[in-house]
Amino acid sequence: MNRRRFLCATSALAAATLTGCGGDGPPTVRVAAGEIGGFYHAFTTLLAAADPGTVHIQPVTTTGSLANLELLGRGDADAALALADSVDVNPGHLVALGRVYENYLQFVVAAHSPLRTLADLRGARISLGAPGSGATLTGERLLRAAGLDPATDVTVTHLGLRDAVTTLHDGGIDALLWAGGVPTGVLDIPRALRLLDLGDLAQPMRDRFGYLYDRVVIPADAYPGSPAVRTIGVANLLVTTPELPDEAAAAVTELLITRAERLVPTEAAGTQFLDARSLIGTNGVALHPGAVPVYRRYHG
Repeated sequence: MNRRRFLCATSALAAATLTGCGGDGPPTVRVAAGEIGGFYHAFTTLLAAADPGTVHIQPVTTTGSLANLELLGRGDADAALALADSVDVNPGHLVALGRVYENYLQFVVAAHSPLRTLADLRGARISLGAPGSGATLTGERLLRAAGLDPATDVTVTHLGLRDAVTTLHDGGIDALLWAGGVPTGVLDIPRALRLLDLGDLAQPMRDRFGYLYDRVVIPADAYPGSPAVRTIGVANLLVTTPELPDEAAAAVTELLITRAERLVPTEAAGTQFLDARSLIGTNGVALHPGAVPVYRRYHG
């Protein structure tokens, strides 16, 4: 019995649905998808609705990139969305289905706050994302690039986005980091909240931690009425393992390419798009063997 048949057989014995095992319906792919209200969850929900006749996408709510990779590693998800730097420190035996969009690092303070730069955060109380989010890793790197020690120069907490926003409004923290798309609806920018400019930290991040960080601009009016703000972008990767059957990998990849116009969350409208050329830019993570022929077909 080959590996695929063995996996399907053992899955059937466990009365669970394993991706790509055949049968009468389309394969099911459980995608670890981040917080409700966040970029990852919105994207995965659109992916699930794009074409249920070819593959069934089942979003799995989590706290973010690191939690997603942990679920994937345990076999409790078939694919996972993760920031490229989270993948870089947890490579395992991961393969990619595609590079899907760019996350914007958004360091948020109250609109009336005197804080203007990351260096001003010395002594501040900061939420660096929910436990298990990619922001927990990226945020510590960002602080270090700004010359701050996360252990001694600031007081770090880890809150989900909605709780962090509420706590910021109530004065319990001074700033929060969100790695996501723009506009993120729960961030009331510019009326109540404001983004710090992170542009000058892009090169220090690259120098210290590698090439995964890009200087990007959040366009003016991406948050209606807000000026353009320089920040740092980190690619989102849709990753899986070689155990995902080729048929399922191909079906998801086909969705990414052929249903691209349906896969643009509100948080990405006007700033990002999917095409075969950008999808294969997976930051050195090899493509799943089932995805390769699909890209070849559309990439020419």
